Amino acid sequence: MENENNLKKYINNIDLILPAYNEENSIKKCINEFYSLKIFKRIIVIDNNSTDNTKIEIEKTKAIYIQEKQQGYGASLIRGFKESQSDYIITCEPDLTFSHKDVFKFLIYLDDFDCVFGTRTSKSMIGLGAKMSTYLRYGNIIVAKFLEYLFGGPSLTDVGCSYKAFKKKSIDDIKDSLSVKSSHFQPELMIKLIEKKNKIIEIPVFYLKRYGYSKITYNFYSSFRVAINMIKLIILLFIKIKIFNISMPK
Repeated sequence: MENENNLKKYINNIDLILPAYNEENSIKKCINEFYSLKIFKRIIVIDNNSTDNTKIEIEKTKAIYIQEKQQGYGASLIRGFKESQSDYIITCEPDLTFSHKDVFKFLIYLDDFDCVFGTRTSKSMIGLGAKMSTYLRYGNIIVAKFLEYLFGGPSLTDVGCSYKAFKKKSIDDIKDSLSVKSSHFQPELMIKLIEKKNKIIEIPVFYLKRYGYSKITYNFYSSFRVAINMIKLIILLFIKIKIFNISMPK
């Protein structure tokens, strides 16, 4: 009964943000699965210049279609943050690698925390055929621990998971300072939320086989390039914030 009462405050007061680039094979199913939960006020899909039928598939649903012309995963999520109007926000990928039912886990923790980060690195929750090879899994864990250590964050095991939940105030406090527009966006988001003293927890989520192909970590070399960019960003922000004491914008 208590969980049911807590859930009521989220119904029609939470937005889902989905960044999309050439997701014609999965986007409609993804949107419909999340809408089936009957809790979202709006599902906002940010189309990042798709060249396939992504727009057509989105327009077959009740989701709000927005085109972001500046190319980049980070640019799409930043635009989504600025479009959101509800008190709570969830971000996710539209490629069906995440379970829509995990939303309820996020909401349970959002009662006590400002931000809830998902992690894809829990072995028992990685599905058959999911794109989480040994080097991707350990790479995420190592970079996440590096970030955690430098910035005194919560226990972290995934630096690239997009499945996250936030109280909107936490996002409003940092959204204008977010500057990374490309695929290594997540560490900047995480660091700036940590630096604003938000109460944060990381929880395991199911990670499933994706529809289509990855546009970011499609092979070892692309994954390595993203990891290097993330590490460079983490070091740069550490120098800027912790050594030169350049404070976060208020």
